[in-house]
Amino acid sequence: MTRRNFYLLILISAAAVFIALVSCIILTCAGKENPAEEAEEYLETEEQIETAEEEIIPEQEEIKEAVQSAAAPAQVSYTVSRPLSGLSGRIQGRGVNIQEIDPVNYDNPDPEILRQMGAEPYLISYFSGERFYRDGNYDRAIIEYTSSINRNGDFIDAFISRASAYMKKRDYRRAVDDYTRSIRIDGSRAELYNYRGFARAELAARGSAGEMSSAIEDFSRAISINRNYVDALINRSRAYYRTGSYDRAIEDCDRIIRLEPSNYAIWNRRGSAWYAKEDDDRAIRDFNEAIKLNANYAAAFYNRGNAWYNKRDLEKALSDLSRSIAIDPAHAAAYASRAKIHQLQGNSDLAETDLASARRLQR
Repeated sequence: MTRRNFYLLILISAAAVFIALVSCIILTCAGKENPAEEAEEYLETEEQIETAEEEIIPEQEEIKEAVQSAAAPAQVSYTVSRPLSGLSGRIQGRGVNIQEIDPVNYDNPDPEILRQMGAEPYLISYFSGERFYRDGNYDRAIIEYTSSINRNGDFIDAFISRASAYMKKRDYRRAVDDYTRSIRIDGSRAELYNYRGFARAELAARGSAGEMSSAIEDFSRAISINRNYVDALINRSRAYYRTGSYDRAIEDCDRIIRLEPSNYAIWNRRGSAWYAKEDDDRAIRDFNEAIKLNANYAAAFYNRGNAWYNKRDLEKALSDLSRSIAIDPAHAAAYASRAKIHQLQGNSDLAETDLASARRLQR
């Protein structure tokens, strides 16, 4: 082989490697999910414990007067990152994934290497954004994703990644905009509707009128694309519950339970819906199942205690509320509910102690 042919062979091999690498980048750049902490779902306690509501994002609710109503303790709310259809690592009862799934492209290829190889500028910007995102620098990530979008307005991954960064910053309005632009590029992906719905539900929780109905439409669209999309069913069941559509919430919970019978938080949610419909017996059966699946599920003990209270079985109510407090000593509503039972049983000192705890925790 002549030296000229040898160099030509090396040049052809390098070009083939470059083409294969860029193709792999485009085909495999995928989203990652961000770890998040679970926020338990509690029922609010009213004066006679006749109505109940699931607590979805406890730290955004203010605890009311201890004797009348008290919300769940402040806990870290769950957030979402990249929209994935996979279910591994998902919080029980949440329509999001929490397991960190590092894309292979985080460490390889390096943006500088791509630059040296002459890769498209929009890809270089995108992978630079991915690195900033990985390091938690979401503002810089957004700048790089925007640069990628400005260079290639049809590059869906940059829109999805920028939406993820906006979600991290709780800028849900901009996240909705980017998910919408992603859907315009590819409207066949169920997870894009699910995550846009999630962002819209977050806006609704912050008082944006009409967003919850739009969120439900998005979840329904995701389900129409993938009828067994558990994440979207979970999110829609929550949205139905929050809007008082308890029958529809129950229907979605039925479907989720058929697909995931060990999802204890969904048994708790369906029990909450039965409770809201004043069917305490069915509510208790569902809370029983939630507790059977998770013996340390404070929310289910608290909810079942309120249901027993409604049935005037004070001893069982007292036992469940005490168990809830033992698991979660920072739950003000459980102390408020238990104080009522102590008062009915003539234990004024114990009632006052629990009320003092509830007031202290609400500060």
